[in-house]
Amino acid sequence: MRRSLMVGLAAALALSAAVPWASAQDNEKKDYTIGVSVPAADHGWTGGVVYHAEREAKILEKKYPGLKVMVKTSPNGADQANALEDMTVQGIDALVTLPQNSDELTDPVREVKDKGIFVTVVDRALSDDSIHDLYVAGNNYGLGHVAGEYMKKNLGKANVVVIRGLPITIDEERQKGFNDAIKGSDIKVLDRQYGNWSRDDAFKVMQDFLTKYQNIDAVWCQDDDMAVGVLEAIKQAGRQDGIKMVVGGAGMKDMIKRVADGDKMVPVDVLYPPSMVATAMDLTAAHLYDQAPVRGKFILDATLVTKDNAMEYYFKDSPF
Repeated sequence: MRRSLMVGLAAALALSAAVPWASAQDNEKKDYTIGVSVPAADHGWTGGVVYHAEREAKILEKKYPGLKVMVKTSPNGADQANALEDMTVQGIDALVTLPQNSDELTDPVREVKDKGIFVTVVDRALSDDSIHDLYVAGNNYGLGHVAGEYMKKNLGKANVVVIRGLPITIDEERQKGFNDAIKGSDIKVLDRQYGNWSRDDAFKVMQDFLTKYQNIDAVWCQDDDMAVGVLEAIKQAGRQDGIKMVVGGAGMKDMIKRVADGDKMVPVDVLYPPSMVATAMDLTAAHLYDQAPVRGKFILDATLVTKDNAMEYYFKDSPF
C-alpha cells in the first residue's frame, strides 16, 4: 500500500528535481525541524505507530542532513495539547500529529497552524478539516465495508455482534462502511457495543454478548487488539464450534499469522497499517526539502488479507 501511495510522490520529486529552483540543493534553508506528536502506546496499534514514528525519524534525519525530527508521545489529550505547545515554543517548521481525540485536539492544532507551521494530520481527522495542509489515513470506511462485504458473501443468513472502537469520527466511518455493505443481506446485527480499542474491554463486552445471545454466527471488531480479547472470551466460554468467524482490522502480525496458517476462526483480516505515520512523515519532509506538491488527502487501501496473500503483510520484527 505504501509503495502505491508513493508512486505519485516519486513522480512529483522527479519533476521537482528537473527544475533547478525546486531542488533541495538550491533551497535557501537547509535546517528544518519536524515535530511528531502521537499517542503513547496504550494498545497494540498505537505501539506500532510509536515504533514506526521513531524508526522513520532516524531514516529521515539520515536522508536529509540538517533535519531534526522530534517525536513526542502523550498518554491523553491534555498532555498532547501541552506537547504541541512545547514543540511550537522550541521551534518547528512542520507538525505531524495523530490526535488522541479529534474534538479535544482541534483547537491546539489550530494554534500551531496559525503560527504558519505546515500541519500534517494522521488517521484521526480534526473536527475542522480546514486546518490541516495534509491528511494521511487508512480507509476507515473501506475497513468496515470490506469486512461487511466478506461476511455478506461468506455467511449468508447469520447473527452478528459488533464491537466498535471509541465514539469518534473514524469509528463512525468504519461503522457506516460495515452497515452499507450488509444492507439488504440476511445478516442481522444483534448488538453493538464499544470496546475502546482495548483487548481487555473487548473481552468483557464479548463475555456479555456470549451470556445474552446463544446464537452468534460471527463477530466484527474494528481493531485486531479487540479481536484478541474476543477470541479469548470465545475460547473460555467454549463457543468455538458455534461461532464461524471473527473479523478484525489493522494488520496485527499475530492476526496475519493466523490467517496465513488457515485458522478457521480468523479467515481474513483488513489492513489499516500503523506505518501510515511514516508515510506522513516522508511526505512532510518532501514538502520541506523538495517542494513536492503534497498538500491534500492521501488515503491508503483497505486491503483484504487472505490465506493467499497474508505473508506479504507479515512482519516478524514488528511490535504490532
